[in-house]
Amino acid sequence: MSRSVWKGPFVDGYLLKKAEETRASGRNSVIKTWSRRSTILPQFVGLNFGVYNGQKFIPVLVTEEMIGHKFGEFSPSRTYHGHAADKKAKRG
Repeated sequence: MSRSVWKGPFVDGYLLKKAEETRASGRNSVIKTWSRRSTILPQFVGLNFGVYNGQKFIPVLVTEEMIGHKFGEFSPSRTYHGHAADKKAKRG
């Protein structure tokens, strides 16, 4: 179920503040965030974010196409190693 339109997109307050500070300083440093649930806003375009996936921070450069998506979509938190080998199939 999606978020109600009248509420607007969810973004953690500290994330907006950090993005404004980075843009004002002119440096293009990585903004570390644990907030995978925050929505990407147009103010974030061109900034580098380090999105935490439970183990490490995955670098994400925000582009125009990412607006409206969540940060967690660009930082996979699970690794798929394939299914265990079927021993019966190997014998034949």
